[in-house]
Amino acid sequence: MPTSAPPKNRFERRRAETRQALVRAARQILAETGDTSASIQAIAERADVGFGSFYNHFESKTELFDVAVTDALEEFGQVIDARVEGIDDPAELVAAGFRLTARMADSHPELMRILRDRGLSHIHSDRGLAPRALRDLEIGIASGRFTCGNAATALSALGGTLLSLVALRLDRPDLDGDEAASDLAEMVLRMLGLPPGDAHEVTRRPLPDLV
Repeated sequence: MPTSAPPKNRFERRRAETRQALVRAARQILAETGDTSASIQAIAERADVGFGSFYNHFESKTELFDVAVTDALEEFGQVIDARVEGIDDPAELVAAGFRLTARMADSHPELMRILRDRGLSHIHSDRGLAPRALRDLEIGIASGRFTCGNAATALSALGGTLLSLVALRLDRPDLDGDEAASDLAEMVLRMLGLPPGDAHEVTRRPLPDLV
């Protein structure tokens, strides 16, 4: 999960561990059922913390579940970032994001279920993959690699297509995820202005493994 500065003392460490346990429990609930009506008692029991500890960290279940979604999206962005480090071509970065996301349906199913169910309202979030994708789109537009005029609009199209890919992978585990992701990434790159042959070549380049 995403990390922050390490706590300075035992009290802070225990407090951070309790908070993270509650967030982890909320993420599990979102991934398993998506039911945010679970009681605070049920959440605390799943987190293996005392009921009274909840309000030391969150004012409401709504706040907790919002933090859980943000936590999952940030982890998602970090996983992708770690794998595409060293890639400079913005078109290849977009393609790799699609292709790695498809593979994460197997390697990170909890993350992908949360993304499928909660991602639409976070397409333009300042956390997770969205700001990274927006950065790559802006670089691609500035360099002439992409011919679309507005990065935010392009992000809406890219994000919606990516969420559709996640839903497809989770709903159709029998499907060839790599092929589906490459095909969708190729369509997106053509939409962004790449010539067909170029878009096809970029989406078939060697892909770093998820570990």
